[in-house]
Amino acid sequence: MIYELAKAFIAGGALCAVGQVLIDLTKLTPARILTGFVIAGVILSALGLYQPFADFAGAGATVPLTGFGHLLAQGIKKAICSDGFLGIFTGGLTAASGGVAAALLFGLTASLIFRQKDK
Repeated sequence: MIYELAKAFIAGGALCAVGQVLIDLTKLTPARILTGFVIAGVILSALGLYQPFADFAGAGATVPLTGFGHLLAQGIKKAICSDGFLGIFTGGLTAASGGVAAALLFGLTASLIFRQKDK
């Protein structure tokens, strides 16, 4: 178990370090970097390179935004196989719906529990 946690920590930390280097050394905005991570996950998944990385690193590869891109790509791939052309539009939404719904629910819960503070 310790070995699995260490792999996830190192892989996730490496992805975060890449993002930090991009913030420090380029003029890219954080929004563009985050979008780039999602697109990189989609491209690496389409090339068949992300799944072996996710199998090795576990949550260190599936939790960051590259993992979200991978999830979208896999959902679209699966939906195209079962639904044809319509799967292009529905696959990503179906695959990511649980995570998006949880994020909305947790955000709503946090907003009800905590008061907003002006900076």
